Amino acid sequence: MKSWWPLAFGVCLSSCLLDNSLGGSLSEVFPLDLSTVEVAQNPEALQITYFRNRGVFLDVVVRVSVSLQDEGVAPDGGVPTLVLAPGKRLELQGESPAGQLRCAVSHAPGGEPVRSLPRIKNGDIVITEGGNIGEPIKGNFSMLFEQEGGDVGFGRTLFGRFSSKESLDAGFGDP
Repeated sequence: MKSWWPLAFGVCLSSCLLDNSLGGSLSEVFPLDLSTVEVAQNPEALQITYFRNRGVFLDVVVRVSVSLQDEGVAPDGGVPTLVLAPGKRLELQGESPAGQLRCAVSHAPGGEPVRSLPRIKNGDIVITEGGNIGEPIKGNFSMLFEQEGGDVGFGRTLFGRFSSKESLDAGFGDP
């Protein structure tokens, strides 16, 4: 007779995870503890920033910046962008059609220089709730970094969940 409790424990554990959390082998390089998360976006990018308050220092544990540029030409002749919506999954590796990285990740401990992580070898992000500026937004991501490039995190993994009461407008300001 097989025991059901390991499965039940796993289901309970996964459903009890915090709305905002980070994990992965990157924790062997620097702590992934966090205090708060901020999500901001504009038509061209989504940015998720995980902060940790250390008294006089405010660390950027990780900042995940995702290009939303899409292929083709927009109806107005401009650059088309991807629409974020619940269930939307975006690949994080490679480049956007404009030739910039699809996703860039950085780490900036308070009082120290910003450190870039290597390019993403494989990864994705999924929006599970919201997607528009000014709305609550939730989602999760996972990624594996390349073995070289960047300042820290070579060949490491990072996964996270994010939840914000409002996706902030990171617009370009008044024309």
